[in-house]
Amino acid sequence: MLSGIRIVEICGIGPGPFCAMHLADLGADVIAVERTVPGETGAPPAEGSVLNRGKRSVVADLKTAEGREMVLRLVEGADALIEGMRPGVMERLGLGPEECHRRNPRLVYGRMTGWGQSGPMAQAAGHDNNYISLSGALYYNGGPVEPPSSAITVVGDIGGGALYLAVGLLSGILRARATGKGTVVDAAIVDGSAHMLQLLLATQKKGFVTGRRGDNIHDSSHFYATYRCADGQCITLGAIEPQFYALLLQKLGVADDPRFARQWDRKRWPELHRHFTELFASRTRAEWSALLENTDVCFGPVLSPEEAARHPHNAARGVYVESDGQLQAAPAPRFDGQARKPGAIPRRGQHTGEITAMLDNGEAARIWREASHA
Repeated sequence: MLSGIRIVEICGIGPGPFCAMHLADLGADVIAVERTVPGETGAPPAEGSVLNRGKRSVVADLKTAEGREMVLRLVEGADALIEGMRPGVMERLGLGPEECHRRNPRLVYGRMTGWGQSGPMAQAAGHDNNYISLSGALYYNGGPVEPPSSAITVVGDIGGGALYLAVGLLSGILRARATGKGTVVDAAIVDGSAHMLQLLLATQKKGFVTGRRGDNIHDSSHFYATYRCADGQCITLGAIEPQFYALLLQKLGVADDPRFARQWDRKRWPELHRHFTELFASRTRAEWSALLENTDVCFGPVLSPEEAARHPHNAARGVYVESDGQLQAAPAPRFDGQARKPGAIPRRGQHTGEITAMLDNGEAARIWREASHA
């Protein structure tokens, strides 16, 4: 779907590479510029990162004039650049927005950081859990006793970071194609993860969240919760709507029990949660799945990625694939009902020679032109 979109990625860690991989999954031509490794001689190692699937990989030392010139010449034919350095680092390398826009005024310059390009904490180090704790996105993850726990990398690095950068880049590319003018995208995880709270904040008027952990629909009710089963495995319920709740009670054999009649009586939730805890501990996850899966009670077993890959629904849709000797999630979303296959994982620096040769021969434009017709 993104055939003809050309991306230069200055490789880093986490959300930047994921964003570039996501765009490559969707058909963009991505050249990943990877760092040289001190002391490395001869051919680069054979192993490559799964986050580089579908990309072309070159190795360059950005502290040298040759490395910087390679990037700038690639930028001349690119639609966008992705970088994930601390604010100011790319400028010190001579590869900041001004330098790149001098080579290509249409370039969309994507900046991926935790705290953003400005603000008192812009230069501080951090990781996913730090960013989402400051943005408010971590606050409701857990009950009233234990500290909040993050879904590692998912809410911050990927949700609030990589995916917001992807939307920003594609928006900028559309604008550039209409106006001929590039832009700088400041994609900060603290911004994106805060924006992701909008749906949750919209439920406050409905009473779903109260402002206190352990007093909300998702962390104290009996009908929207996670329960441990007899075999130590877990299942989830999300029977919010009255018709789904009624069906759940029927399936559990407690439809006539007056204790469960008033679904939204918050004073009863702790007691009813204890009853459900005991009930779900009486059977295995497989037994509950056989009873409740594929019904409208809003049920799901808690699966590891390996288990999820084998689940009949995911297997039928090809949600996971085995490729390059490892389990991978397939590209998403789908278009016209068709799933895309993941691209091959290049060796680090695999394409350095051919791309360098083209640049040295003054064939920079052909690098992208040939890729778009491959």
